[in-house]
Amino acid sequence: MADPRRVDPVDSQPAPPPAPRAPERRPGPVAVAGTPAEARVSPGESAPSTDEPSAGPGPAPESPAAVEPRRGNLRKILFALLPVALVAGGYVYVTGGAVVSSDNAYVQADKVAVSTDVSGIVKAVDVRDNQEVRKGDVLFELDDEPFRLALTRAEAQLALTRDQIEATKASWRDMQAQIRQAEADVAYYTREFDRQQALVNRNVASEAAFDQARHNLEVARQKHASLQQQLAGITANLNGDPDIKVEDHPRYRDALAQRDEAARQLAHTRVKAPFDGVVTNVPSLQPGQYLAAATPAFSVVAGDHVWVESNPKETELTHVQPGQAVTVTVDTYPGVEWHGTVDSISPASGASFSLLPAQNTSGNWVKVVQRIPIRVRLDTPADKPRLRVGMSVVIDVDTGRPRGLPRVVRDLFGGPAAAAGAGRG
Repeated sequence: MADPRRVDPVDSQPAPPPAPRAPERRPGPVAVAGTPAEARVSPGESAPSTDEPSAGPGPAPESPAAVEPRRGNLRKILFALLPVALVAGGYVYVTGGAVVSSDNAYVQADKVAVSTDVSGIVKAVDVRDNQEVRKGDVLFELDDEPFRLALTRAEAQLALTRDQIEATKASWRDMQAQIRQAEADVAYYTREFDRQQALVNRNVASEAAFDQARHNLEVARQKHASLQQQLAGITANLNGDPDIKVEDHPRYRDALAQRDEAARQLAHTRVKAPFDGVVTNVPSLQPGQYLAAATPAFSVVAGDHVWVESNPKETELTHVQPGQAVTVTVDTYPGVEWHGTVDSISPASGASFSLLPAQNTSGNWVKVVQRIPIRVRLDTPADKPRLRVGMSVVIDVDTGRPRGLPRVVRDLFGGPAAAAGAGRG
């Protein structure tokens, strides 16, 4: 029999604490119609004491009776502002439309691909890429030795031509002297022939002497005729004028032109800037490179003569005319404005000059609004940033012609006379 005072070691250990019980789910407070939220009490719970402090201060909800007047006031204000907004919008519409804007516009300038009309080896390139140049500055040079030799040859030919003309004039004068001598011989042999003929008729002279006199006369006449032909040939070589100046002779002028052409080609071995601007794409030309005639070397872009080329829609050009003021803003320089005028309007749309123009006679024709190029002349003050070719700009053309009332309104209030006037316009 076990001793009741003896305690088992296992039983002597303290019992583990009981596991926490899950809170019982109690039904929510029962709401009674017409009772405030504080009076809602769950079953089995006592109402909270009013002496205990509340969990925290909170805004008291407004009653619907207080909110309703404010909503009515806001509604009245909005209804009152509606006609004001309509009148303001109508005024803006009627008085607006005088300025035509277009962002399809870009800066343009004179630009030329520099080349020369002679061929040769590039001797030196005297500029660097993106360098500013002035009109007449040397851009690059070709080897001029062949052209110097050609000029020397042309100058020698010119001098030789002068000597030949002078010799021809001397030959003409010598031929004149020979003709005078031939005329004297003809006169002498004519008298000799007449004398021998008279002696033969009297049987005083022999027939042999008479034949000799007749032969001498014929020879003298033939010689005179030959000299006349030679003189005509020499006169033709002198352009029909024996007293012509050497400088007026056609052969001399031809030789002079050849000399001038050789000098021109020599001068064109040094290529100069055609106007003030900036050179670009210079590295494409290097010393020692063979440059054929009329081959572009690099380009020069003008820096002091720029304009804007815009392509607005045809429906925006109703009142645009040359001479109207234009305000230009450039995307690169925000906040800076340039001023100018409409210089000209193209006589045709850009699509008219395309390689494949629109086929408007085909069955699948689709109407597309065309764009008409206009050119804007700019004022470029020195204190403004520099404009470069290809920059995107926005132009605003002040036509001075506001939009006005819609035609329907004009016809409605103006009557038949206004409608007729609008039709004529």
